[in-house]
Amino acid sequence: MNPEIRQPATTSGTGCTASAAAEERAVLAVFDSTSTAWSDGDADAFADRYGEDATVILPGARLRGREDIRSSMGDAFAGPLKGSRRVHTPQSVRFLGADVAIVVTRSATLSPGETSPAADRWELATWTLSRHDGRWLVQAYHSCFAG
Repeated sequence: MNPEIRQPATTSGTGCTASAAAEERAVLAVFDSTSTAWSDGDADAFADRYGEDATVILPGARLRGREDIRSSMGDAFAGPLKGSRRVHTPQSVRFLGADVAIVVTRSATLSPGETSPAADRWELATWTLSRHDGRWLVQAYHSCFAG
């Protein structure tokens, strides 16, 4: 596997100020909350971290808007993803302005009882987040296999 995929998150475009670090933590907290909702099988809490008209692109699927995400994840949590959990390793965080961030993660889904996924199940994902009323929300997500 490409060693670049394993590198920890780096921030660009914001400088190394305390406020930039706090903004990065606020953005990365989205991943903690979506992972918790996933582990809990809570489609409502999961979808709540996405914008009203968010776009999700997965291999073979496109979800349009928060309600589509909620419905699809509800079905998945009741079926093939029941008892699974999602892990994310941020690779980079880049702010395009005060209220827009792009995050790249190395992510995987762990089946019940797994402590680490097989090497061929890791994905690279690009997330576009925007801040609305003080909350960071996912506006666009795209995932592909890390290889």
